[in-house]
Amino acid sequence: MYRVFEALDELVQTVEQAYGVPMTSNCMVPRNDMLALLDDLRNALPVEIDDAQDVLDQRDEIIRGAQDRADELVGNAEHEAHSMVTRAREESEAMVGDAENRAHTTVAKAQDDAARIVDDARRQADDTLGRAQAEAERLVASGNDQYQRSVDEGLAEQHRLVSDSEVVRRANEEAHRIVDKAHADSNHLRSECDAFVEKKLSEFEESLSATLRQVSRDKAALRRGAGVSGAGTGAGRE
Repeated sequence: MYRVFEALDELVQTVEQAYGVPMTSNCMVPRNDMLALLDDLRNALPVEIDDAQDVLDQRDEIIRGAQDRADELVGNAEHEAHSMVTRAREESEAMVGDAENRAHTTVAKAQDDAARIVDDARRQADDTLGRAQAEAERLVASGNDQYQRSVDEGLAEQHRLVSDSEVVRRANEEAHRIVDKAHADSNHLRSECDAFVEKKLSEFEESLSATLRQVSRDKAALRRGAGVSGAGTGAGRE
């Protein structure tokens, strides 16, 4: 294969380097060299190309053989499918017949079982109904007893609440009395406190007035130049 590519490269190079014919796109190449390169190219082609050509020549024959084989396979498959369908139909018919026989037997047995179950259910229903009626009567009696006890307890609680209401009323009256007395005591204490404060303020006002009068006398004495020697005696008199 290497010689094939080498010969092709030499052909291309020879054509590219050939002298051109004026006024045309043709060229002049050495005939002997070109023929020698073509012989080398033909000799260098691998044998597989000839084999491929033989396969191409035999293509129609191969296709016909493959078509015949395919037709044979399809025919065999169709025959086998027809046989399988026939066997399946026969087996299904047999199964249907067997199923119908079993169904008839099962239906008869089911009818017997249903009748027995219905009888058992009726007996159980009668027993359950009797027990339910007895339980209902017992519950009604118990409910009546509980109702009467609840009524009695309600009446007793009503009487107790009435008594408790009287106690509450008295307690409220006592509370109001205590609150009123507390307000009265508070007002009395406030009055006494106001009187005490007023008395102390009056005493402080009198003492302050005496002090101011003494200060005025001392200021007058200072203006006269007599001093304040008599301040202590005057304050004592005041």
